[in-house]
Amino acid sequence: MTKKKVYNVGILGLGRAGYGMHANELKGKTDKFKIAAGCDPFKDYRDKVAAEFKCPVYESYAELLADKNVDLISVATRSVDHFAHAKLALEAGKHVALDKPICINHAEAVALKKIAAKAKGKLFIRHNRRFDPDFLRVQEILAEGLIGEVFEIKLTRWGYQRRNDWQVLKSAGGGQLLNWGPHIIDHALRFLDSPVKSMWSDLKKIAAAGDAEDQLKIVLRGANGRVADIEISGGAAASMPHLVVLGSKGCITVQGNEIKTRYLNPEVKLAPLEVNNGPGGAFGNAETLYWVEKSCPAVPNTPIDIWDEVYNDLTGKSEYPITVDSVVEVMRVISEAKKGTQFE
Repeated sequence: MTKKKVYNVGILGLGRAGYGMHANELKGKTDKFKIAAGCDPFKDYRDKVAAEFKCPVYESYAELLADKNVDLISVATRSVDHFAHAKLALEAGKHVALDKPICINHAEAVALKKIAAKAKGKLFIRHNRRFDPDFLRVQEILAEGLIGEVFEIKLTRWGYQRRNDWQVLKSAGGGQLLNWGPHIIDHALRFLDSPVKSMWSDLKKIAAAGDAEDQLKIVLRGANGRVADIEISGGAAASMPHLVVLGSKGCITVQGNEIKTRYLNPEVKLAPLEVNNGPGGAFGNAETLYWVEKSCPAVPNTPIDIWDEVYNDLTGKSEYPITVDSVVEVMRVISEAKKGTQFE
């Protein structure tokens, strides 16, 4: 039997994303990946990774890139550095798993796409929330056609936080458009299921420190007529469902880990709907509608793991489902939303 290939991973940036997420996830994938090296300018972070994974750690990125034992660079640095760090790794012949956002603007994303197309290694963008259990389960429910033709989607991430880390600085690639934005805009584009025909946006700074936006609203209209209403806020002292999908025969709402579906009972035949333009009569329509209401946990029938998808692509089993083109389109929307504002 042929021995299964294990890819050696070097993690660039050993903080809350690189160590807290990337390394933590890879711990359970030892049949596919091995944490073979780490790199960070902070000694405490390097020492922690060296002790836990018994691997070399580097202060210099050039040293990590020069490590011939490393097959794949997992980039978990600040957003403003993503383009340069991914470019260097691709030019060094490495595969790259790049955390979101791919870059800080559309022009950089287009440039990185061109670099990746010529590179020996492959570029995988970490839009990991494409595989969130609630998002996957809603897709499964939509495929059943119970709520009819989708016409509007509302995606919301509300909270109130006087944030003061690097994510509030434009110079570091901060702001909600580059933080939650790539995830939620990616969801919106999947729901639109057609090219964006028009968009409107509004950005504000409400409660956070720094000079980047912590409140945004974007409305996208697809070529098929669907509308996606996106709102991400660090200044909203309220809560609401974080996803609502409206269809011609019902709706889906998601709040926390619960998904609710409400749709017209398909077993009850509706009478033909005709306009009554005569005198008198009641306002509206007095007919009785029969609804089916269901609730289920946000657990998909077919879960998807992002590192398994990376491995399947590397080994030729299947293509990575998050295309670079789809990520570049997300960045186009982000750049359009910032255009002409103080946050550009």
